[in-house]
Amino acid sequence: MSAKEGPLFEAFLNRYDAPAWDGVVRSLLPYIHEVDRTATRIWFAFFPLALARAFDLADDPEELARKLVMQGRYHLKDQIDSSHEFLYGHRYWPEVKRAVAEYAASAKAPASLDLALQIRELADKVAKQVKADESLLVAVTAIAFMTLQQVGCEPFDASLGTISIDRSRSARSPEQVLKARLRDDSQGLFGSLLGLEKKYTITFNENDRNATFGLIDGQHLTTAAAEDKRDYVSRDPRCTVNEGPIPVQCRSASCGTCWVGVLGGAERLSAVLPLERRRMKEFGYTDTDEERPLIRLACQSQPSGAVSIVIPPWNGVFGRFIRGEKSRLDEIEISGS
Repeated sequence: MSAKEGPLFEAFLNRYDAPAWDGVVRSLLPYIHEVDRTATRIWFAFFPLALARAFDLADDPEELARKLVMQGRYHLKDQIDSSHEFLYGHRYWPEVKRAVAEYAASAKAPASLDLALQIRELADKVAKQVKADESLLVAVTAIAFMTLQQVGCEPFDASLGTISIDRSRSARSPEQVLKARLRDDSQGLFGSLLGLEKKYTITFNENDRNATFGLIDGQHLTTAAAEDKRDYVSRDPRCTVNEGPIPVQCRSASCGTCWVGVLGGAERLSAVLPLERRRMKEFGYTDTDEERPLIRLACQSQPSGAVSIVIPPWNGVFGRFIRGEKSRLDEIEISGS
């Protein structure tokens, strides 16, 4: 890729701000296979463009990180190949990444300036190469475009394009994955008759058959996770000894450390109460009126059945900052017009 070609494509992508990308994702959802439709929304919540741009524009990124109480791996450039491991389409990442890099480097003008259409056309092209249904490629292709926009052409090119899928799970079809998400834990006839405590399985990484913990009916996700005494600190320094795989500090919706994405079973989680809804908006994780949204605080969520979640690699408190920056930029734009 020449120095001239790369920035041209980046300049095109940078015409799309966060609201514009929201529109792109919404328009793509009907073309995304059901197995990745929810995962797509979760990924774009995990790696918001507005936050990435705030760091790009910051005079002192480290000071901004301290101000926003950022913890974990919040830079997408450090996880180009791994940020989307929870998508079924992740298995096609090497081919998609290569195609997007070539697309960005091409001197040929695209047939359309519609970003959603470009994504779909490239996804279709790669789908033919890998002999897969296009709907399985649309989500990971959109993620590749957004990743390139956030990290730049050179870092995107430099990543190895590797994938990470447990061998025992790699052969599963999309239908098998969806069926597993829908399956609830049977309590058995005797369990029901004897009035035993209902127990459910919480999955926190669908690509790892060992990534589950048990939950007793009435427990919050963080309480149940704390019963899992395996070593998670070495995997994620945000985790606390004897607190399980979900990073947690306060258990009272005050810190935002325990936010998760809900891949399957959102309807089996307790409804969002006003405190959680308000805090989620302040953290910047989500701003929705959905009764059971796809982004939750684990310390406030009580499952009434089996649930599949995704644990993001970072946490912070940036909602107010992002809204303030947007207002400031809007004022500059208005005064300059």
